[in-house]
Amino acid sequence: MKRKPNENRRAPIALMACESGRKFAHSVSNEMGIDLLSTKETWFACGEGKFEIKSNVRGHDVYIFQSAVGKQDERSIYDRFLMLLHAIEAAALSDAQYITAVLPYYPGARQDKRKGRNREGISAGLFARLLQSAGVDRVMSVEIHNDSIAGMFNPSLAHLENVFLTNHFSKWIKSNQLSFDVVVSPDVGYLERARAFSEELSADLAALSKERDYSKANSIFTSNLIGEVRGRDVLLVDDIVDTGGSVVSSIEELKKQGAKNITIACIHPLMNGDCWEKLERIYKKSVSDGWRFSMTGTSVVDHKDPPTWYTTYRIEKLIARVLEKINSRGSVTSVQDNTSLSSNS
Repeated sequence: MKRKPNENRRAPIALMACESGRKFAHSVSNEMGIDLLSTKETWFACGEGKFEIKSNVRGHDVYIFQSAVGKQDERSIYDRFLMLLHAIEAAALSDAQYITAVLPYYPGARQDKRKGRNREGISAGLFARLLQSAGVDRVMSVEIHNDSIAGMFNPSLAHLENVFLTNHFSKWIKSNQLSFDVVVSPDVGYLERARAFSEELSADLAALSKERDYSKANSIFTSNLIGEVRGRDVLLVDDIVDTGGSVVSSIEELKKQGAKNITIACIHPLMNGDCWEKLERIYKKSVSDGWRFSMTGTSVVDHKDPPTWYTTYRIEKLIARVLEKINSRGSVTSVQDNTSLSSNS
């Protein structure tokens, strides 16, 4: 597909990818009708890495894709992040005009504050400083865990472009799933995002109030329901499902409160540890007990051969339109709010 000329472009556009982000980047590049530039990622026996750009990017508007999470290879989240830094620096030293890191899942997003303990770092801020030091002008991320992370970037050096999926995701859910009576937030912190889903889906809103033990990873003390779910079909919305402990406890509480059918909608389905096994047990129980369980996750994280109860909402078309708006100095908000944009599983 050939791109139409655009007189408002701030610079010629160039797309490239780190190896861990290549699959996602390839899908976006297809939507944009632009080939990925030839690059080479090298990992040495000692564990060091380097990134080479095989084409001229002088004066270009460069977009570098990296998928920090997922099981597409054996690299750790830190390996992938460091390779992204190598790629950003390579573009900066190649005299690129603008450099945008397309990082759908922002590493350290859940480590955005000290949570009452003084002798620990703030990883979200550390990652922001490293990206700026490498030479990035903009970081494009999807539904970042805490909007305040944008303030961790120095606006004179770089800024965060946080892409919101609510309008598109909720419309896709409405057209591909059964209707829901109530949207439930897994905690009060996600309540405003859940409210946006409920408004788009014309459904009631409820929330679970959780007490967490921050001294332990993925640990919850108690969970209490605010709202009414008895006899109702529930859409449980969350930004991150990691090991599945939180979402399983939410489902158990909702069933205890009389909820009928439950669907999970997740922006960042990390699905680590024994998460798949936990949710498979929920699915089997739903079949035996005569109610419906399903889950939808976005393509921020790619999962090979997911079970039948899991569907993928592909966001590549939306990301392609966002990048086009950035390159043409247009409105990213208009793309996020345009619910006519379609995506298919």
